[in-house]
Amino acid sequence: MSFSKPNRSLATRTRLRTPDSYSPFSGMCSVCLLGCTGTCEIGQSSLKGREVLYPQPFGSMTSGAEKDYPIDYSHFNIMGTAVGAHGIEADSDKAIFPAVNVEAEIGAGNDKIKLKVPIIFPGQGSTFVAKDNWEGFAGGAALVGTVVTVGENVCAMDPNSVIENGRVIDSPDMRKRIDDFRRYYNGYGTIAVQANVEDTRLGVQEYAIEKLGVEAVEIKWGQGAKDIGGEVKLNTLERALQLKKRGYIVLPDPENPEVQEAFKKGIFKEFERHSRLGMVDEEDFHNRVEQLRKAGAKYIFLKTGAYRPADLARAVKYASDNKIDLLTVDGAGGGTGMSPWRMMNEWGIPTVYIESLLYNYLSRLAAKGAYIPTVAIAGGFTLEDHVFKALALGAPYVKLVGFGRSPMTAAMVGRTNAELFKQGKLNTNAGSVEELFAGSIKLIEQYGRDEVSKMPPGAIALYTYIDRVVAGLQQLMAGARKFALKYITRDDIAALTPEAAQVSGIRYIMDVDKEEVDEILK
Repeated sequence: MSFSKPNRSLATRTRLRTPDSYSPFSGMCSVCLLGCTGTCEIGQSSLKGREVLYPQPFGSMTSGAEKDYPIDYSHFNIMGTAVGAHGIEADSDKAIFPAVNVEAEIGAGNDKIKLKVPIIFPGQGSTFVAKDNWEGFAGGAALVGTVVTVGENVCAMDPNSVIENGRVIDSPDMRKRIDDFRRYYNGYGTIAVQANVEDTRLGVQEYAIEKLGVEAVEIKWGQGAKDIGGEVKLNTLERALQLKKRGYIVLPDPENPEVQEAFKKGIFKEFERHSRLGMVDEEDFHNRVEQLRKAGAKYIFLKTGAYRPADLARAVKYASDNKIDLLTVDGAGGGTGMSPWRMMNEWGIPTVYIESLLYNYLSRLAAKGAYIPTVAIAGGFTLEDHVFKALALGAPYVKLVGFGRSPMTAAMVGRTNAELFKQGKLNTNAGSVEELFAGSIKLIEQYGRDEVSKMPPGAIALYTYIDRVVAGLQQLMAGARKFALKYITRDDIAALTPEAAQVSGIRYIMDVDKEEVDEILK
């Protein structure tokens, strides 16, 4: 069985001439015929070169890996019970699913960030799809009552940023992104600002803390979609020159006269802007945490990607030693769209595997009495069963689940349907934009119809989507008789295969409750 799907994908707009007859390893058609125009990834690469590295159309979509990993969360099932209740009286009139409490909190100190849901929205940075849909994305996060992170490269990518002596002193885009969240902030959640190598050099987080009043910042080591820095495409020479001056790697070199001439002739139409690789060092990490605290950061987060196990151990240990407020671990296979396509599919530790390692490493620290930060797991999660299984697999340490692509999808769908409605192209009985979304009923009760009518459609759509996920999670938790998140344990799920049991340490389904069964039947 081949887990990968090489040489063709909707993401790269490539396909095989003979889709029913191909080599599983190479992905090539079993017969490569002279005269084919080259619809596969090899053929398109021979014409378009590096452009085919990335999902298309670049900047206006999100994408996730197609690789069918040997073990994923579908290889576990949730175990319900007919007996008792945890966190509520075992009374059929009281133990109803709407009574399930799904609120969570983040923080090392007493003044914790309270969340209405155990779901967070990790960093969305300077990509065009994030920028174009940010109002709905951030506004929806505030309505939901959770954490949203402004991702990397935002200030430097803002053409109107003011940078003096190598430090950012103003960024209209960053100000707007924070304001989009604060407009609907209701006392739950927060907005955090992430930083990579270039952001750190530009003092982005210090600017956000000192000038914009941001309380939470995130140190970024990577993500689950790629093990290199971020990239975007630039379609003007002026932007390419500006971003090289701001410290980025820009390819081809926009300062080269021959490159400039080739661009003007249309030989190539876009420059690539790349971020640098971060270099993790224990002392540097400790110093950076201290710098941010001295700058006024109230909460400090760490986000790490799907790197090898030793790097995960470093993340866990450094987060513990420095009393980080939130550690987010991102498994391979996720992503938000700008990652090299084959890299997204073929590198890193997939989410089930990395969460299993994460549980083991945290258990070892806990056994020594070490500080355990609030921990979130991310990497392809979208629905309520994912949330339950992820919390159970990492219990009692994993408290939150990161949703990356899916909330952006909800925001984009809301925006699209609102535009179609205004154009009269949507077949619906709704009398207004807000009536397109079932979740608007709750929002109208809280904010009033006039205020809801002014909300970004993407925000209402995102709120509606998460409201559905929360209701589903409450139902699953009620079925397991767990009426608050803290009662979810690893034995609330069972492994459906011996392989899944071996990787995760979760009991094989045929062995679940074995001791209790023997006691009942003896």
